[in-house]
Amino acid sequence: MRKAFKFRLFTNANQERELDIALETHRRLYNAYLDLRELAYSMYGVTLSYVDCSRWFRGQRATNPFFARINFSSAQATMRRLDRAFAAFYRRVKAGEKPGFPRFKGRDSFDSIEFPAYGDGIKRIGGKLRVTNVRLIKVKRHRPIEGKIKTVSLKREADRWYVVFSCDLDDVPIDPSRNPPVGIDIGLESFYTTSDGEREPNPRYQKTALPALRRAQRSLARKRKGGKNRRKSRRKVAKIQARVRRLRREHHHQVALKLVRRYGLVAVESLNIRGMLKNDRLARSISDAGWSGFLETLRTKAESAGVAYVEVDPRGTSQQCSACGGEVRKGLSVRRHDCPHCGLSLHRDENAAKNILARGLLARTGPVGGNVRVA
Repeated sequence: MRKAFKFRLFTNANQERELDIALETHRRLYNAYLDLRELAYSMYGVTLSYVDCSRWFRGQRATNPFFARINFSSAQATMRRLDRAFAAFYRRVKAGEKPGFPRFKGRDSFDSIEFPAYGDGIKRIGGKLRVTNVRLIKVKRHRPIEGKIKTVSLKREADRWYVVFSCDLDDVPIDPSRNPPVGIDIGLESFYTTSDGEREPNPRYQKTALPALRRAQRSLARKRKGGKNRRKSRRKVAKIQARVRRLRREHHHQVALKLVRRYGLVAVESLNIRGMLKNDRLARSISDAGWSGFLETLRTKAESAGVAYVEVDPRGTSQQCSACGGEVRKGLSVRRHDCPHCGLSLHRDENAAKNILARGLLARTGPVGGNVRVA
């Protein structure tokens, strides 16, 4: 299995400048490669391959001093990033979806540099990170790195730089556990409700930061496009949004770790979150909760800890009685489950969590099919 380890970099003024130059060079390489492919297709009807553009880049390094300064392997990774964007574009066209042709990257929409081979242009030396033309950068390594480092990425988030090590770890076998199983129903009233009746409060980080974010965005809207003040205002907006993302990510890791340590099997719903975001009334609240990020974090922690993780079909989990199996239809505004058949009365999210647990246990013991996913 793959696992990422992310650490903050503490840079001085010279290192900050060198990293900004490197990032800008990779952005311009991405845009130049995109322009070259568009030009070749529009003029000659030819689709350039990665090999053609890699050969073109070798020639450019002889005349372009900025291209000559960046690591060649990282430059190849940037060009392959555009190749993946075109592959996704062709796949969406064939599937009849909205194509989304690859676009040129603006200064604030390109924020990472990938090094596909550890030791080629980037390497750890003690408690610091050595990067080509940047020298040694101080790293806040708050936990040990596990496994074999395969790729390394430098990432800028607002006014901070981070390094991300992608490592190969051995698969952890899922052995029988003495810990009890649990079903989890994620929601908006509570972040999640377990089949034991435990409820985690929804922190709503974006809602808390919304007044400051609105003021910053209104200030940004008043600035002249292309001006320095507009760029400063954009950075203020980015800092607020980055802080919200960090708080949300930290919350996801904390609650996921708590669940993995307490339970031997975790059953959750396989939700179509992208489709749920089309609901204009709930989209902001769903995005604020960050369900996708939480479920991915929970799955990763469960796999690394050897805890069974099961995704089940969510249809009818709120309408079905967890005690007798009868159907009890109710709208979203009705927060209690009162079964007229057996008299069961409890919160609707707890009832749904119990149904999720039952389906998860069935998926682990019976044949797996439909939307059931077992990790």
